[in-house]
Amino acid sequence: MATTSKTLARTAAATSNATLYTVPTTSTTTVVTDVVVTNTAGSAATFTLNLDTVAVLSGVTISANSSAFFSLKQVLQANATPKTITGSASAVTVNFHISGVEIV
Repeated sequence: MATTSKTLARTAAATSNATLYTVPTTSTTTVVTDVVVTNTAGSAATFTLNLDTVAVLSGVTISANSSAFFSLKQVLQANATPKTITGSASAVTVNFHISGVEIV
């Protein structure tokens, strides 16, 4: 079994729900370990993060020019349907930095 630590997503948020990461194959298990959300604007914003269509952080407010840190330790195990991480924010000044481990 190969285990690879990696960046799962490092991107600016879209204002509508968008896919940030997809488990690559049905034989891969992904463990989402940490999420950092950064707001680079001078005003507060909100964001939502979903693991496989279930909101784990929903409508969370992030202050102006700040970062929020979340330790999740959540498993996404691919099977017949691809598992995804999706998210959105009220402004494109919100950035997602998601790290984890892929196990094949």
